[in-house]
Amino acid sequence: MKYLLGIDVGSSSVKASLLDAASGTCAGSAYYPKTEQVIKSPEPGFAEQDPQVWYDCAKDAIADAMREAEAKPEDVKAVGIAYQMHGLVCVDKDQIVLRPAIIWCDSRAVPYGAKAFDEIGGEKCLSQLMNSPGNFTASKLAWVKENQPDIFAQIDKIMLPGDWLAMKLTGEVRTTASGLSEGILWDFQNEEVAQFLLDYFGFNASIIPEIVPTFGEQGKLTEAAAGDLGLMAGTPVSYRGGDQPNNALSLNVLNPGEIAATGGTSGVVYGVTDAKKFDPKSRVNTFAHVNHASDDARLGVLLCINGTGILNAWTKRLLGNLSYKEMDQLAESVAIGSNGVTVLPFGNGAERVLGNKNIGASIAGLDFNRHDRAQICRAVQEGIVFSFMYGMEVMEETGIELKTIRAGFANMFMSDVFCQTLAGVSGATIELYETDGSLGAARGAGVGAGVYGSFEEAFSNLELKKKIEPGEGDYKAAYAAWKQHLQLVLSD
Repeated sequence: MKYLLGIDVGSSSVKASLLDAASGTCAGSAYYPKTEQVIKSPEPGFAEQDPQVWYDCAKDAIADAMREAEAKPEDVKAVGIAYQMHGLVCVDKDQIVLRPAIIWCDSRAVPYGAKAFDEIGGEKCLSQLMNSPGNFTASKLAWVKENQPDIFAQIDKIMLPGDWLAMKLTGEVRTTASGLSEGILWDFQNEEVAQFLLDYFGFNASIIPEIVPTFGEQGKLTEAAAGDLGLMAGTPVSYRGGDQPNNALSLNVLNPGEIAATGGTSGVVYGVTDAKKFDPKSRVNTFAHVNHASDDARLGVLLCINGTGILNAWTKRLLGNLSYKEMDQLAESVAIGSNGVTVLPFGNGAERVLGNKNIGASIAGLDFNRHDRAQICRAVQEGIVFSFMYGMEVMEETGIELKTIRAGFANMFMSDVFCQTLAGVSGATIELYETDGSLGAARGAGVGAGVYGSFEEAFSNLELKKKIEPGEGDYKAAYAAWKQHLQLVLSD
């Protein structure tokens, strides 16, 4: 047998999957811990994790996946890594972690990024970094420099979470251009490390690891790591990618006009473009996609909506004993536009797409004599879709074309109403696939190791579960009414 191993390092758990390279099917999969991974918050707004826990969870998940697949160590031909974006891991010259990792949802670095944006200049930051330094990795390091100078003085290299796991597996401290762009450390104008940002923050360029291609041999499993994981020493690690670029890869979203989406607790729309354009209001973020090259640009424009699936889950709790399937059936019984009911889903914190405003969720147009839970169920799903559309209009300004939206067959995308509404309002075809981030990392490893000769071969057997074409119906009028509701709230 020939298997490819994908490891997905999330903030809640670490998942490992074995992909049968020939059939493209999942032979074994597992995740750890079984309850959510601990996020420590020693002060308000702080969010930290111990990187060693990621490794220990990966070890347990790999062992279970190998048992399920009845795989032998020599059957695994390559390893790929997906990981939570924007984190910071600091190590000394002996590769010892100097402090807990500052992860993506930690907000301590916000003022450092805001100050850098003002003092460097918005135009320079946006045109060269494609983003504000914001609350990303570089700004997190600036916090360490100012608040923990003794630790900062010991730093030999900084890494993203996936870089650190790759280091534990191979002993090699390396990163990618895509990863550096997630940390807002990549200069897109010159296609190199953003030296001007390092100079501004007072970072020595030596802290940046060696840059390697996203696909290709990035190191080989050491004897120690192979022993820990039950794998063969010398097995190549041949791919790494941040969670959202990797999710796009898992859906074969690699070319301009293609879009990947997720609809879990929060929602993400990630579109690929070859245009180096940016949103002047930073309502969406632009990163180097996994297949970006200096002479063939592939940029990923990321929209995040905090209040998506969490709104549907809240509605389910509110309505009592209904299942999600029953909620979908109720929604299907109501006409497009929910008989005048509109729902804004923004009840899960400040939304970047709204200029970091926290407007809360709201319902408008309720008539106690005409509306019941069916209208609420549909209006909730329409509200989530319309928030996507609102953000996708911003994405269009950066060069994203709405042609095809691909997603895993999970969460909100299991609802026919949700998918039909998204297709109808955007004019895009919706394609749903059986895949996830760990399987995407496994396919990426196959490309990087030469098991697959091309992306086309790697995704030739990706299973299309469902396709939804834009249908008839006045979706745009419903969206206009929703948008009017939003504008009224924003103007208050």
